[in-house]
Amino acid sequence: MDENEYRSAYHGLNSQRCVFEKSILTLNCGCRLHEKFNLAEREGIRCISSEAQQNCTLFLNACRSRARFALHLTDIIGNLLPHSKEIQVQKGALLGLQPELPNKPDTKINDIYPLIQSVMDTSNHDPDKLPFDRLISSISHHPSRQKLRHRGRPKP
Repeated sequence: MDENEYRSAYHGLNSQRCVFEKSILTLNCGCRLHEKFNLAEREGIRCISSEAQQNCTLFLNACRSRARFALHLTDIIGNLLPHSKEIQVQKGALLGLQPELPNKPDTKINDIYPLIQSVMDTSNHDPDKLPFDRLISSISHHPSRQKLRHRGRPKP
């Protein structure tokens, strides 16, 4: 299956894509409203609630647009970020909603949606009223995940 066929099949199977898919697939975030599926030896995540998907999308888009400076980016085209920057925004923003947790790549978040629902209810679903001071600080201080070393290679 070539990449274009895969994308077409993926979008056909996953009409309600989870916007936190990358964080969930890192295996240290979870959500009670996600559902995994497999396609051509790859995993995908879909959201089982359209309201939740809309709230998460609104939250994450607002965080992406406000985090440009923290990510050292001048422009974000179509909400597309490189994988590491996307993980930094997703995980950093979620940890910003839970300041009692350590801001580390391996910090576990058990259920994403109650965090999103709570902050969206508090802000009356207005993205301009989100606590960006906490969120952007957490995003900018969220370290990237360390690369795994293969056994047998000498340390540099």
